[in-house]
Amino acid sequence: MTQQVEPGSRRAWIAVFGGLIGAFMAILDIQITNASMKEIQGGLGATLEEGSWIATAYLVAEMIAIPLSGWLSKGLDIRRYMLWNSAIFILASLLCSIAWNLESMIAFRAMQGFFGGALIPMAFRLILEYLPDSKRAVGMALFGLTATFAPSIGPTLGGWLTEQFSWHYLFYINVPPGLVVMSMLAYGLVKKPINWPELKNVDVSSIITMALGMGCLEVVLEEGNRKDWFGSEFIRNLAIVAAVNIALFVYLQLKSKAPLVNLRLLVNRDFSISTIAYFLLGLALFSSIYMVPLYLSQIQDYNSLEIGEVLMWLGFPQLLILPFMPMLMQRFDNRYLAAFGFFMFGVSYYMNSHMTADFAGPQLIASMVVRAIGQPFIMVPIGMLATARLQKHENASASTVLNVVRNLGGAVGIAMVSTLIDNLGRVHLAQMKETLPAVSPLASDYLSSTAAMLQAAGSNSVTASQQASALLGQTMQQQAMVQAYNDVFFIMAGLLLVAVVAVLSIRKPIPQQV
Repeated sequence: MTQQVEPGSRRAWIAVFGGLIGAFMAILDIQITNASMKEIQGGLGATLEEGSWIATAYLVAEMIAIPLSGWLSKGLDIRRYMLWNSAIFILASLLCSIAWNLESMIAFRAMQGFFGGALIPMAFRLILEYLPDSKRAVGMALFGLTATFAPSIGPTLGGWLTEQFSWHYLFYINVPPGLVVMSMLAYGLVKKPINWPELKNVDVSSIITMALGMGCLEVVLEEGNRKDWFGSEFIRNLAIVAAVNIALFVYLQLKSKAPLVNLRLLVNRDFSISTIAYFLLGLALFSSIYMVPLYLSQIQDYNSLEIGEVLMWLGFPQLLILPFMPMLMQRFDNRYLAAFGFFMFGVSYYMNSHMTADFAGPQLIASMVVRAIGQPFIMVPIGMLATARLQKHENASASTVLNVVRNLGGAVGIAMVSTLIDNLGRVHLAQMKETLPAVSPLASDYLSSTAAMLQAAGSNSVTASQQASALLGQTMQQQAMVQAYNDVFFIMAGLLLVAVVAVLSIRKPIPQQV
């Protein structure tokens, strides 16, 4: 695509920063509601299961929007497309803040996810097209900040806003930066006419199969564990629809001369391996952001603000490292930097695989910091490795594929760890119950001493005995869940070693882009 703004000029940088702020907002909004879901559900009169659709609606719409971004931005032109998306994202945020029931909130969150989700791949594309090769590492470092820092501080910021003001401010907060984004994009990007032939030159069946396939897959991953996976007819049917339509979409893209997404890029060995690394990054990143708050609320009874105070250690240390990434990338091979990042990420997971019931927020900080150190070493070099051997005209599809893969990795990761935690928790609890007769003297002593304490506090002997048994059951349940978390953290550490091997198998980058 011919640029009318000189790459690396002041206008180009303003456009890039506008795109990055927009992407930061969109990624932040994925996680910002998580720590405040109880308050939102209470305000809308929704149950826990119903409230889960508030997050699912955003993710489904975002997953559909990202593959459409390449085609729509070519037809409408980047400036018009990003300005329209930013404006409607702001409007959707305001509508979310005044939602009057669950149905309206789900509709507005889907609207927010669709138009906000498009800003993520567009920010990546602006870096590839509006910055010269010598400055691309700086741009990738900034994109890494948005992609890893935003979800890390989302629950922290959301918990603080809800505690200090109300959950409505989770959406008000998008308005000021949204207006800044629009002004920066309007100045930095050149207005071009609508390319009607490009808009018309699209296979409608590709859009339909993509939307059905990706949308249903996202719902299956988000809702599967809550609905007992394939034990639910709803999940089974959606899984069939997803599988059929994704297969059709891939077939149509490979057959088409002008595909919606150029999946032929995956024939490129280095790009294909990079997508695997991106998938594992998304899986590890979003799994961590999901598991730590769940552990703290389920085992340690933390509230949203307390959870945020722990998670901030996953975000803020990155700010100290990211500015040095361009310099490090000039001195060291990107493959080794990415491998180091994945290794540190894996070490942080391994550090969490030996927890006890006394393992709370202060004990988690060390692993959070190690994780925060590793993340910048992954995101920035992988972006450079993935696009090093691609042509300029392939940037739009490359951005789409990489961002879809990272989001899909996150969805798979959350679904996987939530299922494993539940299943392994039941397995460990069953094992404890089986071994209880072998340690019955200890159990008997525990029940007797606990009942005696309860009787001393005023309970009668029968009630005290029942309460002591209930407390023993709760203790066993807690211990089983802690062991389940340990197992899952260990499994995740092993998967990240696979990512280390993957990035090291990428060929040495060429000195300069073609």
